[in-house]
Amino acid sequence: MPRVRRVYGVETEFGCLADSPDISSYEAVVERVKDYVFHEQRLGLIDRHSRDEAFEPAYSGGFLLNGGRLYVDVVGNHEEYATPECANLFDLIAADRAGQRIVLRALRELGLDEVASFYNNSVDHFGGHTFGCHENYLIRADETLLQDAIYLLFPFLVTRQIYAGVGRVGGHILDFSGASFDARDVARHPVDYVWVTNVYGVRPDPTVRYQLSQRADHIIKTVASRVRFNRALINPKWETLFTHGDTTRLHMLFGESNQMEYAFALKIGTTSLVLDLIEDNLIPERLAIEHPLRVLREVSRDPDWKWQITLVDGTTLRATDLHREYLSLAQRYRGRDEQTDWTLNAWEQTLDQLDKDPLAFSDRLDWVAKYKIVEQYREEMNLDWSDDALHSVDLEYHNIDPRKSLYHALDEMGQVQHVVDEVKIVDAMTEPPPTRAAARSRVVRALLDAQATDYWIDWDAIHLDPDVTIHMHDPFDTYEFLK
Repeated sequence: MPRVRRVYGVETEFGCLADSPDISSYEAVVERVKDYVFHEQRLGLIDRHSRDEAFEPAYSGGFLLNGGRLYVDVVGNHEEYATPECANLFDLIAADRAGQRIVLRALRELGLDEVASFYNNSVDHFGGHTFGCHENYLIRADETLLQDAIYLLFPFLVTRQIYAGVGRVGGHILDFSGASFDARDVARHPVDYVWVTNVYGVRPDPTVRYQLSQRADHIIKTVASRVRFNRALINPKWETLFTHGDTTRLHMLFGESNQMEYAFALKIGTTSLVLDLIEDNLIPERLAIEHPLRVLREVSRDPDWKWQITLVDGTTLRATDLHREYLSLAQRYRGRDEQTDWTLNAWEQTLDQLDKDPLAFSDRLDWVAKYKIVEQYREEMNLDWSDDALHSVDLEYHNIDPRKSLYHALDEMGQVQHVVDEVKIVDAMTEPPPTRAAARSRVVRALLDAQATDYWIDWDAIHLDPDVTIHMHDPFDTYEFLK
């Protein structure tokens, strides 16, 4: 069977902190930002109909001019941005960064940027919560891949944190003994507990100083459909977001929000290549591992950065050497397009550098950059690794406001390597990539200009009234007839 052409998409759940007597809660901030984007800036069309009564009621968000989607996720009441579907790796990076710009500009124009902040991190150090940066890939839809071969993705997925991890001070222990529903929390946020059958408590792990991944401690399944208190590497989604013909959507839960564009692009690019290998039946059985979730945590928590893993046949090797196996297999795709060659070159250079000296890649990898920042602060302030102040330093690395962010401080000092330029990011705030998103963008713009009130827009269809539906099943088609 021919290899699938691929589109990608990323969903980012933003954390929010608000500290002002004039703001009742962070929920008020995320609602005001969302409403401002749609009603004042008119950067998109807000949903007037419910997409899902429980999780996406009417007016919770909508599609943007850039083809993406901004909404308040009822589960957790957080701001969430979904990029448009992209067929080019660098379009995806620009679209993702554009989402940050949209949220930040609304916060500033509302005059809330001095009393509230948005973060693209993935863990609440003190509350024990975790939130994700979910990835979506178009893959072949057949039982061989989805049921029999998907386990071949796990060894790669649990070890790609050696370059894709965003770093984390400390760790968490999940406590399943005696955990129960908090009646008050259920009453305040009932939707959070829909379909929840497994509840655990979270407490700090004093044995961990620093680790590669923010989410490794919270993943308890390889595949699961119920994700609240049951977080998995992969969440099966049989929706039409990326479905076309004999393809479907692979929804990957185990991901984190990279500030470094290089790490972000490498993460998506390498994952796509490994999916190519799986679809082409080229990954040998010997690369399987028996306990992927154990490996996930062991690699993340390894203080010596040796990242030793054991394959199912008993072979022991470093995670970097495992990735060289994938890299060697993927070299057959060299020359097919620019993004493939970039990924192969960056993958090889990164693995070589991780073996020599990981700390030399602080301009490209988040976990390295953050480690150096935290370690410098700790030494200057003469702090122990257990000091809570280090968690605050960790958090501020992910602040999306350049005036507050430690990542952006590195950028201003010329210590960050970019893969897309600022013009491309600014354009991506209102301009879609050349995929189905372009058609959706044109319709959104036309309906905004017409001040329309009767519509329902989805990823693969546009309903203009009860009798008119425009289907857009092919994610690669720009549907030029929609003007």
